[in-house]
Amino acid sequence: MRSPEQILKEAKVIALVGASPDPARPSHGVMRYLLGQGYRVIPVRPLDCDEVLGVPCVSSLAEVDEPIDLVNVFRREEALPGHAGEAVAVGAKALWLQLGLRSPEARRIATEAGLDYVEDDCTAIVHRKARLT
Repeated sequence: MRSPEQILKEAKVIALVGASPDPARPSHGVMRYLLGQGYRVIPVRPLDCDEVLGVPCVSSLAEVDEPIDLVNVFRREEALPGHAGEAVAVGAKALWLQLGLRSPEARRIATEAGLDYVEDDCTAIVHRKARLT
């Protein structure tokens, strides 16, 4: 299993589940940071928004038409196992649950399928600390 730093070092395409067009939401700030670091970030959220930070939204991981290196999740804990299953189904390489999120079931689904797994950590904070820029 790769370390969080290694996952970010090797990732190019990040699907951000729960991306928000609201600048006050943590997912918005993290998406802005990751875009600024050169990642291709695809916002995944229900069809109540057309774009986040100028990037068109998709309503599910299945709508992403390119390989996904990392699924970065900002959703309530009850939704996490479902997102883990979706990440497996689309062939993502890693599943990352943001700060405050833990799910033994999502961990089991992801790791049994061979995905790298991180929970209760922030992609932007790990990236900044590791000085991956």
